[in-house]
Amino acid sequence: MYARLYSASLQGIDGVMVEVEVDMSTGLPAFDIIGLGDASVREARDRVRSAVRNSGLHFPARRITTNLAPADVRKEGSSFDLAIAAGILKASGQLSFDEKVATQLPRLDQILFLGELTLMGGLRPVHGTLSMAMEAKRHGIRWVVLPEENEEEARLTGLETIPIKNLSQLIHYVKGKWKPRCSPSSIPQIPCPESMDEQLDFADVKGQIHVKRALEVAAAGLHHVLMVGPPGSGKTMLARRLPAILPEMSEEESLRVTQIYSAIGKMSDGTGLIGTRPFRSPHHTITTSGMVGGGNLVKPGEASLAHHGVLFLDEVPEFSRPVLEALRQPLENGTIHLNRARGTRVFPASFMLVAAMNPCPCGYHGYDHEDTYCRCTPHQIKRYRARISGPVMDRIDLQLEVPRLESSWFHSSAPEESSTDIYRRISRARTIQLNRYKGERASTGEIVRYNAQMSADMIRKCCPLSSEAKLMLNTAMNQLGFSARSHDRLVRLARTIADLDEQDIIDTVHIAEALQYRYMDRGKSGHGEN
Repeated sequence: MYARLYSASLQGIDGVMVEVEVDMSTGLPAFDIIGLGDASVREARDRVRSAVRNSGLHFPARRITTNLAPADVRKEGSSFDLAIAAGILKASGQLSFDEKVATQLPRLDQILFLGELTLMGGLRPVHGTLSMAMEAKRHGIRWVVLPEENEEEARLTGLETIPIKNLSQLIHYVKGKWKPRCSPSSIPQIPCPESMDEQLDFADVKGQIHVKRALEVAAAGLHHVLMVGPPGSGKTMLARRLPAILPEMSEEESLRVTQIYSAIGKMSDGTGLIGTRPFRSPHHTITTSGMVGGGNLVKPGEASLAHHGVLFLDEVPEFSRPVLEALRQPLENGTIHLNRARGTRVFPASFMLVAAMNPCPCGYHGYDHEDTYCRCTPHQIKRYRARISGPVMDRIDLQLEVPRLESSWFHSSAPEESSTDIYRRISRARTIQLNRYKGERASTGEIVRYNAQMSADMIRKCCPLSSEAKLMLNTAMNQLGFSARSHDRLVRLARTIADLDEQDIIDTVHIAEALQYRYMDRGKSGHGEN
């Protein structure tokens, strides 16, 4: 007796279709699972056996061989339990459609089976449902049987869902004795897990007008930012208010972010489509694998969790050198390639880097006051700033000085501009960018939506400069010693500033403002000496 069903597995954050074959023959009772499965797959034998028996069903005393194909692809996780149990029940004749309802129900080979079984026959949710359902849809599967907790994720792909609580409900369904509840027509949007619960307002920040303007430019084009200033100048306060002015995510962006969080099991507190941009703020003691991904099962790291959102590195020189250097690739092209013994994994990591640092180890270089003055030697200051390498600094579009506020600002009653007002201007600039890049795709295959994503060819096509702007740019290149990468990032930044002014041609005023945001390159902080 033979049965064939379909399930799926995860490789990184992508789904992989798996064909579950069950062969039942005479001989001594045995239950084997083959097909290059890990420990959790091998342990499925005991879970399936107990679940079938405790559901009031008969577990055949036959020689049972279950093959997970393709056999050369490693299988990980517990998502195969339900498919293996259903295959055994089908091969033994306990899972077959009633003739009266067979025409109203899908065939078993048209259904994707996902779910981890409990010993009592219940179903537990599994990670990566969204990715696996997306892969099944590409293979022509139209239905998915899965735990109730995973239903919302599967519905995002457009598949017909059959949410069940246990094996008994599956038997009753194919017999026509039970129907799953009707799903609501709308799919809820949820906040990004582990991000800030509330939207903070820029109106709470006194002064720092030039920094707010710079962050507005950065948010409009999703450019990388470095803020340099003494302790208490408001760097962290400003960074944590960025999500309130970032452009809304498109449906494609929301789906991709949801797929990442689903794959690593961070959707347990809510099901639906993530509708807010991630804001990740890892501690400076994070490891390289924690930042870019890795581990025994090769899971994505903080850089991928910040995809289409903000990666905030507070006190960035305190992060280890290997961690910062590992960010070179995602800062440049928005992806992370990890080569391991089990294969290559490619994780999306197109984020907006926001970093903050002090001007020196003690934090007060250039900001001496009555009670606070810099105690650092020139050598200590040079070593501190050199913790951020030139190639990493070269990939940061805006480098801002955030000075300490004067006491008069704290007693000022003048109203500050709110996040809503800033967001309106950013929305107009974003509309201009969407119309400009309609149909364009980056090297990663994602749709280009923001100026920071422009390739070199797109810069030449989409960034016309006036003759005066070209002269100013050439002069700055020669005097400041910009690299070719810095040149391109400067033009992208000027393009965003021109979009905020709703201008097609990049003029001198746009280049001049973009140059003001190259604080470290100008050498005012001494970084140019390194």
